[in-house]
Amino acid sequence: MDINGIDHIELYVGDARQAAFYFGTAVGFRLRGQGGPETGLADQRSLLLAQADIRMLLTSGLTAEHPASAYVQRHGDGIAVVALEVDDAAGAYAELVGRGAAGVTPPRTFTGADAEVVTAEVGGFGDVLHRLVERRGDRTEFLPGAVESLPAGDDDKLLAAIDHLAVCVPPGQLDGTVAHYERVFGFAQIFEEHIEVAGQAMNSKVVQSPSERVTVVLLEPDTSRRPGQIEDFLRWHAGAGVQHLGLRTDDIVTAVGALAERGVRFAGTPAAYYDDLERRVGPVDAPLDRLRDLSILVDSDHGGQLLQIFTESMHVRRTLFLELIERRGARTFGSGNIKALYEAKERELAAAGATSAVAAATAGGVGA
Repeated sequence: MDINGIDHIELYVGDARQAAFYFGTAVGFRLRGQGGPETGLADQRSLLLAQADIRMLLTSGLTAEHPASAYVQRHGDGIAVVALEVDDAAGAYAELVGRGAAGVTPPRTFTGADAEVVTAEVGGFGDVLHRLVERRGDRTEFLPGAVESLPAGDDDKLLAAIDHLAVCVPPGQLDGTVAHYERVFGFAQIFEEHIEVAGQAMNSKVVQSPSERVTVVLLEPDTSRRPGQIEDFLRWHAGAGVQHLGLRTDDIVTAVGALAERGVRFAGTPAAYYDDLERRVGPVDAPLDRLRDLSILVDSDHGGQLLQIFTESMHVRRTLFLELIERRGARTFGSGNIKALYEAKERELAAAGATSAVAAATAGGVGA
């Protein structure tokens, strides 16, 4: 069984048209297909969006019994299916089930005039499924007979591909989830670390397919420390799920500038973070003032540098968000930025405190 990459991701959302409007107008995706009762999908509405090599299917349930309706009620809008491209979907399904995967949907064939697509589904983590996708013929036909393809216009190509998915799991489930991906899917663990800052801590392990085209970053809170963002996600999401989707770009400065102008809100970075940036990561081939203006982060490892930034969550539960990442040789995920951001914030607060103290003393002297 060969896993060749991520064919697409599917989000279950409360309102597919509203979600498509955001991803289209703000993030630059284009509508590439649609499906619903008129195409034989009697109890759902699905819209296919794409940008470069990224395909995103947005699905809303039209009945209370549809899996998307139940998912949204429990978790809110989020990634419910990670579709994996394989050479033989039926064979892969049988092999995965034989290795211990939960079989969810047996192989099914969708046939069109110029394309044939075979899909099957197995359990992944939490309530997230893996859809196995085998494509023959015209690869622009997404799901013949179920999702009608629309004319493909040009897109902005600000984003290039899915770099990774970051998944939060409840305490005590990290090692078991890693073992499941190693035993069942044939992934290998390529990285691990314990991250601790400001009294919060988490454990992280990264698993990757043999093709190196599917990467999953797994995050587990360290309950011996005070609660932090991982616990917040698990509480609001009601269990394990995709915390953020890492999207690779070839020019992060241009991409972030364009998306910010369209209304995408990014996490801010303290100005003090940039004071010692090049001391920490070495010379950066980008204007530091532009990185500061856009709040773009920089980290490095033995392979090179990476530039990254995170959006604010676009969901009412403050769960799923996006990461934009430009890799300049680096193969890790920017964990050095966690400590650097904290230390920058501490310096900024200390400087603000000193300024306040001087101002108070000055005001006191004038008043005297």
